[in-house]
Amino acid sequence: MVRIGLVQMLCEKGAIAENLESTAHYLDDAFAHGIDIVCFPEMSITGYADPTKHPEAITRLDGPEINQLLEMTRGNPTTVLAGLIEENPYRKPFITQVVVRDGELLGFYRKMRIVDEEADWFSPGDFIPVFMRGELSFGIALCADIGSHEVFAECARQGAKIVFEAAAPGLHGEQATRDWRAGFEWWEAECKKYLSRYAKKYSMWVAVATQAGRTVDEDFPGGGYVFAPDGQRLYATPNWSPRAVYLDMNFSECSVIQL
Repeated sequence: MVRIGLVQMLCEKGAIAENLESTAHYLDDAFAHGIDIVCFPEMSITGYADPTKHPEAITRLDGPEINQLLEMTRGNPTTVLAGLIEENPYRKPFITQVVVRDGELLGFYRKMRIVDEEADWFSPGDFIPVFMRGELSFGIALCADIGSHEVFAECARQGAKIVFEAAAPGLHGEQATRDWRAGFEWWEAECKKYLSRYAKKYSMWVAVATQAGRTVDEDFPGGGYVFAPDGQRLYATPNWSPRAVYLDMNFSECSVIQL
């Protein structure tokens, strides 16, 4: 049995202090629930920002922002997956998800699939790591990686039992006339289309945590999902409201129970 948390979080662009404050709140709750692994959305710390417009959102893995995250986790066994814009000294920044536990940076994954307008802002990563939490091996995918079977195939090749898809898919159209349900249902359908297929093909679990709500110039749909190795979706958040969900996952019985 593994207890996971999926955070459907509002992450304002460039508002690092505010986002870290929210992160601390969610972590306190996750720690209280005895969560083994908690996954925050893509760019949860920095917000999903264009780094040419928000240079203040560019962070370093050895910078004060990550040090603050490390301090939040010190003394606790929960494994934390959190997202940021990472400085790249030689090229455009990376979209990075860090893996942290008990005050230590255990590793990171840099988004491989950089598409559309992201290609003007970010550099792709060049390796796909797999991480351990006890005896559980897990991988990470970030948003547009959902369209890259190579990421999931490589995680499976390295023995990942579950892949966490941390996402921040921005919604198109004017904010003033936003149809929130349409956006939520669009991302839900994308997850069903791709992640159900990967789960079944590679006999792995897939869990999703997505940014939610209205930022200064962009909206995000939310969506927390769990897909079993037979391709079935065993859990879904009911709407796009920011929230954290906690789930007991029984891998041997292929079951998910919400706490």
